[in-house]
Amino acid sequence: MEGTTVQLREEEDGAQVFVVPAGFEFPRGEVTIRKDGDRLIIEPAVAERKAPQTWAELFDQMETIDVEWPDVDEGLLPLDDIEL
Repeated sequence: MEGTTVQLREEEDGAQVFVVPAGFEFPRGEVTIRKDGDRLIIEPAVAERKAPQTWAELFDQMETIDVEWPDVDEGLLPLDDIEL
């Protein structure tokens, strides 16, 4: 998803606020916010992050990789039939 520009507003106590635009909403009411250099990272709050206990749980937590892999056999000679 592409980013968008929003206006920051300063409150009386010095806090900065902004409105989360449509399409960027979070499913729950709480978020975790942290700073990474000049970046502000906002993520949905997670009650407890439990480490996966099985490979299936790990794979369920991973995002799908949408990559077109190259044909590594392209240009190679065909395999020889070997009799043992």
